[in-house]
Amino acid sequence: MRTDRSKPPEGERVLRGLGVSAGVAIGPAHLVESRELQVPERQLAESEVAGEAARFAEALEKARRQISKLKTKASSLPVSAAEEIGFLLDAHLSMLTGSRLVRGVERRISSGRMNAEAAVHHEITALSQSFERLGDAYLAARAADVREVGSRLIRTLMQQRYQPFSTLPEGSIVLAEELTPADTALMDPARVAGFASVLGGAEGHTAIMARSLGLPAVLGVAGLLQGVRNGDMVIVDGIAGRVFVNPGEATLAAYRKRQQDLRTEREQLKRLASLPAATRDGTEVALLANLELPRDVPGALEAGAAGVGLLRTEFLYMNRDDLPGEDEQYEALRSIVEGMGGRPITARTLDVGGEKLASALGDHFHPSANPALGLRAVRLGLKEPRLLEIQLAAMLRASAHGPLRILLPMICSPVEVRRVREMMHGVAARLRAAGTPMADPLPPLGCMIEIPGAALAADGLALCSDFFAIGTNDLTQYTLAIDRGDEQVAYLYDPLHPAVLRLIQFATGAAKRAGIPISLCGEIAGDPRYTALLVGLGIRELSMSPGSLLAVKRRLRTLDMVEATRRAGQIMEQTDRGRIATLLDDLNGMG
Repeated sequence: MRTDRSKPPEGERVLRGLGVSAGVAIGPAHLVESRELQVPERQLAESEVAGEAARFAEALEKARRQISKLKTKASSLPVSAAEEIGFLLDAHLSMLTGSRLVRGVERRISSGRMNAEAAVHHEITALSQSFERLGDAYLAARAADVREVGSRLIRTLMQQRYQPFSTLPEGSIVLAEELTPADTALMDPARVAGFASVLGGAEGHTAIMARSLGLPAVLGVAGLLQGVRNGDMVIVDGIAGRVFVNPGEATLAAYRKRQQDLRTEREQLKRLASLPAATRDGTEVALLANLELPRDVPGALEAGAAGVGLLRTEFLYMNRDDLPGEDEQYEALRSIVEGMGGRPITARTLDVGGEKLASALGDHFHPSANPALGLRAVRLGLKEPRLLEIQLAAMLRASAHGPLRILLPMICSPVEVRRVREMMHGVAARLRAAGTPMADPLPPLGCMIEIPGAALAADGLALCSDFFAIGTNDLTQYTLAIDRGDEQVAYLYDPLHPAVLRLIQFATGAAKRAGIPISLCGEIAGDPRYTALLVGLGIRELSMSPGSLLAVKRRLRTLDMVEATRRAGQIMEQTDRGRIATLLDDLNGMG
Protein backbone atom coordinates (compact mmCIF):
# COMPACT_ATOMS: atom_id res chain seq x y z
CA MET A 1 0.00 0.00 0.00
CA ARG A 2 1.10 3.53 -0.69
CA THR A 3 2.81 5.66 1.89
CA ASP A 4 1.17 8.91 2.95
CA ARG A 5 3.60 10.89 0.78
CA SER A 6 2.90 9.09 -2.47
CA LYS A 7 0.60 10.76 -4.97
CA PRO A 8 -2.69 8.94 -5.56
CA PRO A 9 -3.54 7.93 -9.12
CA GLU A 10 -5.71 10.28 -11.15
CA GLY A 11 -9.36 9.87 -10.17
CA GLU A 12 -8.58 8.19 -6.84
CA ARG A 13 -9.71 10.00 -3.72
CA VAL A 14 -8.38 9.21 -0.27
CA LEU A 15 -10.51 10.32 2.69
CA ARG A 16 -9.67 10.08 6.36
CA GLY A 17 -11.87 9.38 9.34
CA LEU A 18 -12.02 7.24 12.47
CA GLY A 19 -11.43 3.53 11.99
CA VAL A 20 -14.00 2.16 14.42
CA SER A 21 -14.20 -1.48 13.31
CA ALA A 22 -11.14 -3.31 12.06
CA GLY A 23 -10.97 -4.99 8.70
CA VAL A 24 -10.89 -4.16 5.00
CA ALA A 25 -13.93 -4.03 2.72
CA ILE A 26 -13.84 -3.59 -1.06
CA GLY A 27 -16.97 -3.22 -3.15
CA PRO A 28 -19.45 -1.01 -5.00
CA ALA A 29 -20.79 2.06 -3.23
CA HIS A 30 -24.40 2.25 -2.11
CA LEU A 31 -25.37 5.78 -1.12
CA VAL A 32 -28.02 6.23 1.53
CA GLU A 33 -29.99 9.33 0.71
CA SER A 34 -30.46 11.99 3.35
CA ARG A 35 -33.59 11.39 5.36
CA GLU A 36 -34.38 15.09 5.74
CA LEU A 37 -38.02 15.37 4.73
CA GLN A 38 -39.92 18.50 3.81
CA VAL A 39 -42.55 18.41 6.54
CA PRO A 40 -45.92 19.79 5.42
CA GLU A 41 -47.67 22.18 7.78
CA ARG A 42 -51.26 23.36 7.68
CA GLN A 43 -54.00 24.61 9.97
CA LEU A 44 -56.77 22.11 10.66
CA ALA A 45 -60.43 22.88 10.61
CA GLU A 46 -62.21 22.07 13.86
CA SER A 47 -63.92 19.15 12.16
CA GLU A 48 -60.55 17.63 11.17
CA VAL A 49 -58.97 17.51 14.65
CA ALA A 50 -60.43 14.17 15.75
CA GLY A 51 -59.45 12.47 12.51
CA GLU A 52 -55.92 13.86 12.69
CA ALA A 53 -55.56 12.67 16.28
CA ALA A 54 -56.65 9.21 15.14
CA ARG A 55 -54.13 9.32 12.28
CA PHE A 56 -51.36 10.15 14.76
CA ALA A 57 -52.47 7.31 17.06
CA GLU A 58 -52.32 4.93 14.10
CA ALA A 59 -48.81 6.15 13.23
CA LEU A 60 -47.73 5.61 16.84
CA GLU A 61 -48.93 2.03 16.76
CA LYS A 62 -47.26 1.40 13.40
CA ALA A 63 -43.97 2.87 14.65
CA ARG A 64 -44.15 0.64 17.74
CA ARG A 65 -44.68 -2.40 15.52
CA GLN A 66 -41.71 -1.38 13.37
CA ILE A 67 -39.45 -1.15 16.40
CA SER A 68 -40.73 -4.45 17.80
CA LYS A 69 -39.94 -6.15 14.48
CA LEU A 70 -36.52 -4.55 14.47
CA LYS A 71 -35.90 -5.84 18.00
CA THR A 72 -36.85 -9.35 16.91
CA LYS A 73 -34.45 -9.10 13.99
CA ALA A 74 -31.74 -7.65 16.24
CA SER A 75 -32.01 -10.58 18.65
CA SER A 76 -30.26 -12.72 16.05
CA LEU A 77 -27.21 -10.45 16.04
CA PRO A 78 -24.02 -11.24 17.99
CA VAL A 79 -24.35 -10.82 21.76
CA SER A 80 -22.88 -7.36 22.26
CA ALA A 81 -24.66 -6.00 19.19
CA ALA A 82 -27.99 -7.44 20.34
CA GLU A 83 -27.57 -5.85 23.76
CA GLU A 84 -26.65 -2.43 22.37
CA ILE A 85 -29.52 -2.24 19.90
CA GLY A 86 -31.98 -3.89 22.31
CA PHE A 87 -31.50 -1.30 25.04
CA LEU A 88 -31.61 1.56 22.52
CA LEU A 89 -34.83 0.31 20.92
CA ASP A 90 -36.40 -0.13 24.36
CA ALA A 91 -35.74 3.56 24.97
CA HIS A 92 -37.35 4.40 21.63
CA LEU A 93 -40.40 2.28 22.46
CA SER A 94 -40.83 4.09 25.77
CA MET A 95 -40.87 7.43 23.91
CA LEU A 96 -43.77 6.15 21.81
CA THR A 97 -45.90 5.24 24.83
CA GLY A 98 -47.46 8.02 26.90
CA SER A 99 -44.28 10.06 26.92
CA ARG A 100 -43.79 13.82 26.98
CA LEU A 101 -43.23 13.64 23.23
CA VAL A 102 -46.55 11.89 22.60
CA ARG A 103 -48.49 14.18 24.95
CA GLY A 104 -46.94 17.26 23.35
CA VAL A 105 -47.88 16.18 19.84
CA GLU A 106 -51.43 15.35 20.91
CA ARG A 107 -51.71 18.79 22.52
CA ARG A 108 -50.47 20.56 19.37
CA ILE A 109 -53.02 18.66 17.26
CA SER A 110 -55.97 19.28 19.58
CA SER A 111 -55.21 22.78 20.91
CA GLY A 112 -53.09 24.19 18.11
CA ARG A 113 -55.11 22.49 15.34
CA MET A 114 -51.85 21.50 13.65
CA ASN A 115 -51.48 18.56 11.26
CA ALA A 116 -49.71 15.55 12.78
CA GLU A 117 -46.45 15.77 10.78
CA ALA A 118 -45.94 19.41 11.72
CA ALA A 119 -46.93 18.72 15.33
CA VAL A 120 -44.28 16.00 15.60
CA HIS A 121 -41.67 18.23 13.94
CA HIS A 122 -42.32 21.17 16.27
CA GLU A 123 -42.45 18.99 19.37
CA ILE A 124 -39.17 17.16 18.70
CA THR A 125 -37.50 20.48 17.90
CA ALA A 126 -38.70 21.98 21.18
CA LEU A 127 -37.74 18.91 23.22
CA SER A 128 -34.29 18.64 21.62
CA GLN A 129 -33.54 22.29 22.22
CA SER A 130 -34.67 22.11 25.84
CA PHE A 131 -32.40 19.11 26.47
CA GLU A 132 -29.42 20.72 24.76
CA ARG A 133 -29.84 24.01 26.64
CA LEU A 134 -29.38 22.17 29.94
CA GLY A 135 -25.71 21.64 29.05
CA ASP A 136 -25.80 18.05 30.29
CA ALA A 137 -24.04 15.48 28.09
CA TYR A 138 -26.45 12.70 28.95
CA LEU A 139 -29.53 14.77 28.13
CA ALA A 140 -27.89 16.08 24.97
CA ALA A 141 -27.50 12.48 23.82
CA ARG A 142 -31.15 11.82 24.63
CA ALA A 143 -32.03 14.72 22.34
CA ALA A 144 -30.57 12.68 19.46
CA ASP A 145 -32.85 9.77 20.46
CA VAL A 146 -35.87 12.12 20.45
CA ARG A 147 -34.98 13.32 16.96
CA GLU A 148 -34.63 9.77 15.68
CA VAL A 149 -37.98 8.70 17.12
CA GLY A 150 -39.60 11.85 15.76
CA SER A 151 -38.15 11.20 12.30
CA ARG A 152 -39.58 7.68 12.36
CA LEU A 153 -43.03 9.09 13.18
CA ILE A 154 -42.83 11.69 10.44
CA ARG A 155 -41.77 9.11 7.85
CA THR A 156 -44.63 6.86 8.96
CA LEU A 157 -47.15 9.68 8.68
CA MET A 158 -45.81 10.65 5.24
CA GLN A 159 -45.62 6.99 4.18
CA GLN A 160 -41.88 7.23 3.53
CA ARG A 161 -39.93 4.02 4.11
CA TYR A 162 -36.36 3.26 5.06
CA GLN A 163 -34.19 2.23 2.14
CA PRO A 164 -33.83 -1.53 2.62
CA PHE A 165 -30.35 -3.03 2.77
CA SER A 166 -31.72 -6.51 2.03
CA THR A 167 -31.84 -5.85 -1.71
CA LEU A 168 -28.26 -4.61 -2.09
CA PRO A 169 -25.83 -6.44 -4.35
CA GLU A 170 -23.58 -8.77 -2.41
CA GLY A 171 -20.43 -7.04 -1.12
CA SER A 172 -21.84 -3.50 -1.17
CA ILE A 173 -20.24 -0.64 0.75
CA VAL A 174 -22.84 1.59 2.43
CA LEU A 175 -22.00 5.32 2.45
CA ALA A 176 -24.17 7.81 4.34
CA GLU A 177 -24.30 11.15 6.09
CA GLU A 178 -25.15 9.30 9.30
CA LEU A 179 -26.04 5.73 10.23
CA THR A 180 -27.96 5.00 13.41
CA PRO A 181 -27.60 1.78 15.40
CA ALA A 182 -31.05 0.84 14.07
CA ASP A 183 -29.71 1.24 10.52
CA THR A 184 -26.72 -0.92 11.35
CA ALA A 185 -28.94 -3.65 12.79
CA LEU A 186 -30.59 -3.97 9.38
CA MET A 187 -27.28 -4.73 7.66
CA ASP A 188 -26.71 -8.34 6.69
CA PRO A 189 -22.94 -9.08 6.64
CA ALA A 190 -23.64 -11.49 3.78
CA ARG A 191 -24.61 -8.48 1.64
CA VAL A 192 -22.98 -5.45 3.27
CA ALA A 193 -19.19 -5.68 3.26
CA GLY A 194 -18.58 -2.50 5.25
CA PHE A 195 -19.74 1.09 5.69
CA ALA A 196 -18.64 4.67 6.22
CA SER A 197 -20.41 7.86 7.25
CA VAL A 198 -19.76 11.56 7.60
CA LEU A 199 -20.92 11.62 11.22
CA GLY A 200 -20.20 9.28 14.14
CA GLY A 201 -17.57 8.49 16.75
CA ALA A 202 -15.51 5.53 17.89
CA GLU A 203 -17.44 4.98 21.13
CA GLY A 204 -20.99 5.47 19.83
CA HIS A 205 -23.54 2.70 19.55
CA THR A 206 -23.14 2.47 15.78
CA ALA A 207 -19.41 1.81 16.14
CA ILE A 208 -20.03 -0.84 18.77
CA MET A 209 -22.60 -2.48 16.51
CA ALA A 210 -20.11 -2.51 13.62
CA ARG A 211 -17.49 -4.26 15.74
CA SER A 212 -20.03 -6.78 16.99
CA LEU A 213 -21.13 -7.58 13.43
CA GLY A 214 -17.54 -7.75 12.20
CA LEU A 215 -18.18 -5.08 9.55
CA PRO A 216 -15.20 -2.84 8.66
CA ALA A 217 -16.29 0.75 9.31
CA VAL A 218 -14.92 4.29 9.19
CA LEU A 219 -16.92 7.15 10.73
CA GLY A 220 -16.41 10.90 10.84
CA VAL A 221 -15.32 11.09 7.17
CA ALA A 222 -15.54 14.71 6.02
CA GLY A 223 -16.53 15.12 2.37
CA LEU A 224 -17.44 11.46 2.02
CA LEU A 225 -20.47 11.93 -0.22
CA GLN A 226 -19.04 14.60 -2.51
CA GLY A 227 -18.53 13.33 -6.04
CA VAL A 228 -19.28 9.68 -5.30
CA ARG A 229 -21.99 7.77 -7.19
CA ASN A 230 -23.80 4.50 -6.67
CA GLY A 231 -21.65 1.69 -8.01
CA ASP A 232 -18.30 3.48 -7.70
CA MET A 233 -15.58 1.19 -6.38
CA VAL A 234 -14.81 1.91 -2.71
CA ILE A 235 -12.33 0.59 -0.15
CA VAL A 236 -13.06 0.94 3.56
CA ASP A 237 -9.99 0.47 5.75
CA GLY A 238 -11.37 0.16 9.27
CA ILE A 239 -7.89 -0.30 10.69
CA ALA A 240 -6.21 2.87 9.41
CA GLY A 241 -9.43 4.89 9.19
CA ARG A 242 -9.31 5.52 5.44
CA VAL A 243 -11.84 5.43 2.63
CA PHE A 244 -10.69 5.17 -1.00
CA VAL A 245 -13.14 6.21 -3.72
CA ASN A 246 -12.38 4.91 -7.22
CA PRO A 247 -9.01 3.49 -6.17
CA GLY A 248 -6.29 2.89 -8.75
CA GLU A 249 -5.15 -0.60 -9.72
CA ALA A 250 -2.09 -0.50 -7.44
CA THR A 251 -4.23 0.47 -4.44
CA LEU A 252 -6.79 -2.23 -5.24
CA ALA A 253 -4.09 -4.87 -5.55
CA ALA A 254 -2.49 -3.84 -2.27
CA TYR A 255 -5.76 -3.95 -0.38
CA ARG A 256 -6.83 -7.27 -1.89
CA LYS A 257 -3.57 -8.68 -0.59
CA ARG A 258 -4.32 -7.10 2.79
CA GLN A 259 -7.71 -8.82 2.80
CA GLN A 260 -6.07 -12.16 2.09
CA ASP A 261 -3.55 -11.56 4.88
CA LEU A 262 -6.37 -10.85 7.32
CA ARG A 263 -8.18 -14.05 6.26
CA THR A 264 -4.97 -16.02 6.78
CA GLU A 265 -4.57 -14.44 10.20
CA ARG A 266 -8.11 -15.47 11.18
CA GLU A 267 -7.39 -19.05 10.13
CA GLN A 268 -4.21 -19.04 12.19
CA LEU A 269 -6.11 -17.78 15.22
CA LYS A 270 -8.52 -20.72 14.99
CA ARG A 271 -5.61 -23.07 15.69
CA LEU A 272 -5.25 -21.49 19.14
CA ALA A 273 -8.70 -22.62 20.29
CA SER A 274 -7.47 -25.86 21.87
CA LEU A 275 -4.21 -24.43 23.28
CA PRO A 276 -3.86 -23.34 26.93
CA ALA A 277 -4.59 -19.73 27.84
CA ALA A 278 -1.35 -19.06 29.68
CA THR A 279 1.64 -16.74 29.59
CA ARG A 280 5.08 -17.90 28.40
CA ASP A 281 6.08 -18.58 32.00
CA GLY A 282 2.96 -20.64 32.76
CA THR A 283 0.55 -18.22 34.45
CA GLU A 284 -2.95 -19.35 33.52
CA VAL A 285 -5.70 -16.84 32.77
CA ALA A 286 -9.30 -17.94 32.28
CA LEU A 287 -10.65 -16.52 29.02
CA LEU A 288 -14.43 -16.50 29.27
CA ALA A 289 -17.27 -15.56 26.96
CA ASN A 290 -19.99 -12.94 27.32
CA LEU A 291 -23.31 -14.49 26.25
CA GLU A 292 -26.89 -13.38 25.96
CA LEU A 293 -28.79 -16.20 24.25
CA PRO A 294 -28.71 -20.00 24.39
CA ARG A 295 -27.83 -20.11 20.69
CA ASP A 296 -24.56 -18.24 21.42
CA VAL A 297 -23.13 -21.29 23.21
CA PRO A 298 -21.65 -23.04 20.12
CA GLY A 299 -19.68 -19.92 19.17
CA ALA A 300 -18.19 -19.70 22.65
CA LEU A 301 -17.18 -23.36 22.59
CA GLU A 302 -15.70 -23.03 19.11
CA ALA A 303 -13.52 -20.15 20.34
CA GLY A 304 -12.28 -22.28 23.24
CA ALA A 305 -13.97 -20.32 26.03
CA ALA A 306 -13.22 -21.69 29.48
CA GLY A 307 -16.72 -20.78 30.59
CA VAL A 308 -19.19 -17.90 30.58
CA GLY A 309 -17.99 -14.88 32.53
CA LEU A 310 -21.13 -12.84 31.91
CA LEU A 311 -24.51 -14.27 30.97
CA ARG A 312 -26.87 -11.38 30.35
CA THR A 313 -30.39 -12.45 31.28
CA GLU A 314 -32.19 -9.42 29.86
CA PHE A 315 -33.20 -11.36 26.72
CA LEU A 316 -35.77 -13.20 28.81
CA TYR A 317 -37.65 -9.94 29.46
CA MET A 318 -37.50 -8.26 26.07
CA ASN A 319 -40.03 -8.19 23.21
CA ARG A 320 -42.96 -9.01 25.48
CA ASP A 321 -45.66 -7.34 27.57
CA ASP A 322 -45.57 -9.85 30.43
CA LEU A 323 -42.84 -11.15 32.74
CA PRO A 324 -41.18 -14.54 32.26
CA GLY A 325 -42.11 -17.10 34.90
CA GLU A 326 -39.77 -19.23 36.97
CA ASP A 327 -40.12 -22.31 34.78
CA GLU A 328 -39.44 -20.40 31.56
CA GLN A 329 -36.32 -18.79 33.02
CA TYR A 330 -35.13 -22.11 34.44
CA GLU A 331 -35.43 -23.86 31.08
CA ALA A 332 -33.48 -21.12 29.29
CA LEU A 333 -30.72 -21.11 31.91
CA ARG A 334 -30.57 -24.90 32.04
CA SER A 335 -30.02 -25.10 28.29
CA ILE A 336 -27.01 -22.78 28.58
CA VAL A 337 -25.55 -24.53 31.63
CA GLU A 338 -25.87 -27.94 29.98
CA GLY A 339 -24.66 -26.60 26.66
CA MET A 340 -21.40 -25.40 28.21
CA GLY A 341 -20.65 -28.98 29.28
CA GLY A 342 -19.50 -28.43 32.85
CA ARG A 343 -17.70 -25.14 32.23
CA PRO A 344 -18.59 -22.49 34.82
CA ILE A 345 -21.37 -19.98 34.12
CA THR A 346 -21.73 -16.53 35.73
CA ALA A 347 -25.35 -15.42 35.35
CA ARG A 348 -26.11 -11.76 35.99
CA THR A 349 -29.49 -10.84 37.40
CA LEU A 350 -31.69 -8.45 35.47
CA ASP A 351 -29.91 -5.22 34.53
CA VAL A 352 -32.61 -2.94 33.16
CA GLY A 353 -34.66 -0.13 34.63
CA GLY A 354 -38.24 -0.11 35.82
CA GLU A 355 -39.31 2.02 32.86
CA LYS A 356 -38.49 -0.85 30.49
CA LEU A 357 -40.75 -3.26 32.40
CA ALA A 358 -43.35 -0.73 33.50
CA SER A 359 -46.33 -2.23 31.67
CA ALA A 360 -45.55 -5.74 32.91
CA LEU A 361 -45.05 -4.51 36.47
CA GLY A 362 -48.28 -2.57 36.64
CA ASP A 363 -47.20 0.71 35.03
CA HIS A 364 -46.63 2.47 38.33
CA PHE A 365 -43.04 3.52 37.75
CA HIS A 366 -42.12 7.13 37.10
CA PRO A 367 -39.64 7.42 34.21
CA SER A 368 -36.22 8.52 35.43
CA ALA A 369 -34.81 11.77 34.07
CA ASN A 370 -31.53 9.84 33.80
CA PRO A 371 -32.17 6.07 33.63
CA ALA A 372 -28.45 5.32 34.03
CA LEU A 373 -28.69 6.73 37.56
CA GLY A 374 -32.23 5.70 38.36
CA LEU A 375 -34.25 2.66 39.41
CA ARG A 376 -32.52 -0.19 37.62
CA ALA A 377 -30.61 -3.44 38.11
CA VAL A 378 -30.40 -4.67 41.72
CA ARG A 379 -32.21 -1.55 42.92
CA LEU A 380 -35.27 -2.59 40.95
CA GLY A 381 -34.99 -6.16 42.20
CA LEU A 382 -34.93 -5.01 45.82
CA LYS A 383 -37.85 -2.65 45.28
CA GLU A 384 -39.83 -5.42 43.55
CA PRO A 385 -38.67 -8.54 45.47
CA ARG A 386 -40.94 -10.90 43.57
CA LEU A 387 -39.12 -10.01 40.35
CA LEU A 388 -35.75 -10.96 41.84
CA GLU A 389 -37.04 -13.98 43.78
CA ILE A 390 -38.35 -15.62 40.60
CA GLN A 391 -35.02 -15.09 38.88
CA LEU A 392 -33.04 -16.39 41.85
CA ALA A 393 -35.24 -19.48 41.98
CA ALA A 394 -34.62 -20.20 38.29
CA MET A 395 -30.87 -19.75 38.76
CA LEU A 396 -30.79 -22.03 41.82
CA ARG A 397 -32.67 -24.72 39.91
CA ALA A 398 -30.30 -24.37 36.93
CA SER A 399 -27.32 -24.79 39.28
CA ALA A 400 -28.29 -28.46 39.64
CA HIS A 401 -27.12 -29.00 36.05
CA GLY A 402 -23.63 -27.52 36.27
CA PRO A 403 -21.41 -24.92 37.97
CA LEU A 404 -23.16 -21.55 38.18
CA ARG A 405 -22.42 -18.25 39.93
CA ILE A 406 -24.93 -15.43 40.50
CA LEU A 407 -23.79 -11.88 39.73
CA LEU A 408 -25.53 -8.73 41.00
CA PRO A 409 -25.36 -5.57 38.83
CA MET A 410 -25.22 -1.94 40.01
CA ILE A 411 -24.16 -2.81 43.57
CA CYS A 412 -22.96 0.15 45.62
CA SER A 413 -23.10 -1.04 49.26
CA PRO A 414 -22.73 -4.25 51.32
CA VAL A 415 -26.32 -3.83 52.52
CA GLU A 416 -27.60 -4.65 49.04
CA VAL A 417 -25.51 -7.81 48.82
CA ARG A 418 -26.65 -8.99 52.25
CA ARG A 419 -30.31 -8.36 51.41
CA VAL A 420 -30.04 -10.39 48.20
CA ARG A 421 -28.22 -13.20 50.05
CA GLU A 422 -31.01 -13.35 52.61
CA MET A 423 -33.52 -13.45 49.77
CA MET A 424 -31.55 -16.24 48.07
CA HIS A 425 -31.52 -18.35 51.23
CA GLY A 426 -35.26 -17.85 51.61
CA VAL A 427 -35.86 -18.99 48.03
CA ALA A 428 -33.55 -21.97 48.56
CA ALA A 429 -35.51 -23.00 51.65
CA ARG A 430 -38.74 -22.97 49.65
CA LEU A 431 -37.19 -25.05 46.87
CA ARG A 432 -35.76 -27.58 49.35
CA ALA A 433 -39.17 -27.95 50.99
CA ALA A 434 -40.59 -28.79 47.57
CA GLY A 435 -37.81 -31.32 46.92
CA THR A 436 -36.38 -29.29 44.02
CA PRO A 437 -32.74 -30.15 43.14
CA MET A 438 -30.11 -27.41 43.29
CA ALA A 439 -26.40 -27.06 43.94
CA ASP A 440 -25.14 -27.84 47.45
CA PRO A 441 -23.59 -25.61 48.67
CA LEU A 442 -25.57 -22.81 47.07
CA PRO A 443 -24.03 -20.98 44.09
CA PRO A 444 -21.51 -18.22 44.87
CA LEU A 445 -23.02 -14.74 45.02
CA GLY A 446 -20.91 -11.90 43.64
CA CYS A 447 -21.23 -8.25 42.69
CA MET A 448 -20.39 -6.12 39.71
CA ILE A 449 -17.84 -3.39 40.34
CA GLU A 450 -19.16 -0.80 37.89
CA ILE A 451 -19.88 2.18 40.15
CA PRO A 452 -16.91 4.21 41.45
CA GLY A 453 -18.36 4.02 44.95
CA ALA A 454 -18.33 0.21 44.76
CA ALA A 455 -14.67 0.18 43.70
CA LEU A 456 -13.70 2.54 46.52
CA ALA A 457 -15.70 0.44 49.01
CA ALA A 458 -14.43 -2.85 47.60
CA ASP A 459 -12.83 -3.94 50.88
CA GLY A 460 -16.23 -3.86 52.56
CA LEU A 461 -17.99 -5.49 49.64
CA ALA A 462 -15.40 -8.27 49.58
CA LEU A 463 -16.43 -9.28 53.12
CA CYS A 464 -19.96 -10.15 51.99
CA SER A 465 -19.30 -11.25 48.38
CA ASP A 466 -18.03 -14.55 47.03
CA PHE A 467 -16.48 -12.95 43.92
CA PHE A 468 -16.16 -9.67 41.99
CA ALA A 469 -16.67 -8.86 38.30
CA ILE A 470 -15.42 -5.46 37.12
CA GLY A 471 -17.64 -3.92 34.43
CA THR A 472 -15.30 -1.47 32.75
CA ASN A 473 -17.80 0.06 30.33
CA ASP A 474 -20.03 1.53 33.03
CA LEU A 475 -17.15 2.08 35.43
CA THR A 476 -15.46 4.32 32.87
CA GLN A 477 -18.66 6.19 32.06
CA TYR A 478 -19.59 6.81 35.68
CA THR A 479 -16.05 7.74 36.71
CA LEU A 480 -15.56 10.27 33.91
CA ALA A 481 -19.21 11.43 33.71
CA ILE A 482 -19.26 10.63 29.99
CA ASP A 483 -21.92 9.02 27.83
CA ARG A 484 -19.87 7.24 25.18
CA GLY A 485 -22.90 7.30 22.89
CA ASP A 486 -22.84 11.09 22.84
CA GLU A 487 -20.62 12.14 19.93
CA GLN A 488 -19.95 15.52 21.56
CA VAL A 489 -18.03 13.97 24.45
CA ALA A 490 -17.26 10.43 23.25
CA TYR A 491 -13.62 11.38 22.65
CA LEU A 492 -13.23 11.79 26.41
CA TYR A 493 -14.25 8.17 27.08
CA ASP A 494 -10.93 6.66 28.10
CA PRO A 495 -10.34 3.37 29.96
CA LEU A 496 -6.68 4.43 30.38
CA HIS A 497 -7.63 7.46 32.45
CA PRO A 498 -5.61 7.23 35.71
CA ALA A 499 -8.80 7.36 37.79
CA VAL A 500 -10.31 4.38 35.99
CA LEU A 501 -7.11 2.33 36.26
CA ARG A 502 -6.79 3.11 39.97
CA LEU A 503 -10.35 1.96 40.62
CA ILE A 504 -9.59 -1.30 38.80
CA GLN A 505 -6.39 -1.69 40.80
CA PHE A 506 -8.14 -0.97 44.11
CA ALA A 507 -10.93 -3.47 43.45
CA THR A 508 -8.42 -6.11 42.37
CA GLY A 509 -6.36 -5.55 45.51
CA ALA A 510 -9.45 -5.81 47.71
CA ALA A 511 -10.40 -9.13 46.11
CA LYS A 512 -6.88 -10.44 46.57
CA ARG A 513 -6.79 -9.42 50.24
CA ALA A 514 -10.14 -11.15 50.82
CA GLY A 515 -9.12 -14.23 48.86
CA ILE A 516 -12.04 -14.07 46.43
CA PRO A 517 -11.91 -14.41 42.62
CA ILE A 518 -12.17 -11.31 40.43
CA SER A 519 -12.93 -11.14 36.72
CA LEU A 520 -13.11 -8.26 34.26
CA CYS A 521 -15.64 -7.83 31.48
CA GLY A 522 -16.28 -4.95 29.15
CA GLU A 523 -14.71 -3.99 25.85
CA ILE A 524 -11.15 -3.68 27.15
CA ALA A 525 -11.22 -7.35 28.18
CA GLY A 526 -11.53 -8.27 24.50
CA ASP A 527 -8.88 -5.83 23.25
CA PRO A 528 -5.38 -7.40 23.04
CA ARG A 529 -3.86 -3.97 23.60
CA TYR A 530 -4.96 -4.08 27.24
CA THR A 531 -4.20 -7.75 27.97
CA ALA A 532 -0.69 -7.26 29.36
CA LEU A 533 -1.81 -4.42 31.63
CA LEU A 534 -4.84 -6.24 33.02
CA VAL A 535 -2.91 -9.43 33.67
CA GLY A 536 -0.07 -7.39 35.18
CA LEU A 537 -2.57 -5.79 37.57
CA GLY A 538 -3.57 -9.25 38.83
CA ILE A 539 -6.68 -10.05 36.80
CA ARG A 540 -6.85 -13.79 36.13
CA GLU A 541 -10.30 -13.97 34.50
CA LEU A 542 -11.19 -11.97 31.38
CA SER A 543 -14.68 -12.16 29.86
CA MET A 544 -15.36 -10.93 26.34
CA SER A 545 -17.29 -11.43 23.12
CA PRO A 546 -16.45 -14.89 21.72
CA GLY A 547 -15.14 -13.23 18.57
CA SER A 548 -12.37 -11.49 20.54
CA LEU A 549 -11.21 -14.49 22.53
CA LEU A 550 -8.60 -15.97 20.21
CA ALA A 551 -6.84 -12.65 19.55
CA VAL A 552 -6.56 -12.09 23.31
CA LYS A 553 -5.27 -15.64 23.78
CA ARG A 554 -2.58 -15.05 21.16
CA ARG A 555 -1.43 -11.92 23.00
CA LEU A 556 -1.53 -13.70 26.36
CA ARG A 557 0.67 -16.52 25.13
CA THR A 558 3.42 -14.04 24.19
CA LEU A 559 3.60 -12.45 27.66
CA ASP A 560 6.16 -12.82 30.39
CA MET A 561 4.26 -12.52 33.66
CA VAL A 562 7.11 -11.00 35.65
CA GLU A 563 7.72 -8.29 33.08
CA ALA A 564 3.98 -7.59 32.65
CA THR A 565 3.62 -7.14 36.42
CA ARG A 566 6.65 -4.85 36.61
CA ARG A 567 5.48 -2.68 33.73
CA ALA A 568 1.92 -2.53 35.08
CA GLY A 569 3.40 -1.17 38.30
CA GLN A 570 5.22 1.51 36.32
CA ILE A 571 2.03 2.45 34.51
CA MET A 572 0.11 2.79 37.77
CA GLU A 573 2.67 5.31 39.02
CA GLN A 574 1.80 7.68 36.16
CA THR A 575 -0.62 10.61 36.34
CA ASP A 576 -0.61 11.56 32.67
CA ARG A 577 -2.81 9.62 30.25
CA GLY A 578 -0.37 10.18 27.38
CA ARG A 579 2.50 8.71 29.38
CA ILE A 580 0.30 5.73 30.32
CA ALA A 581 -0.51 5.09 26.66
CA THR A 582 3.16 5.32 25.69
CA LEU A 583 4.25 2.84 28.37
CA LEU A 584 1.45 0.47 27.36
CA ASP A 585 2.48 0.65 23.72
CA ASP A 586 6.09 -0.01 24.73
CA LEU A 587 4.98 -3.05 26.70
CA ASN A 588 2.98 -4.36 23.76
CA GLY A 589 5.92 -3.78 21.46
CA MET A 590 8.10 -5.97 23.66
CA GLY A 591 5.84 -8.99 23.12
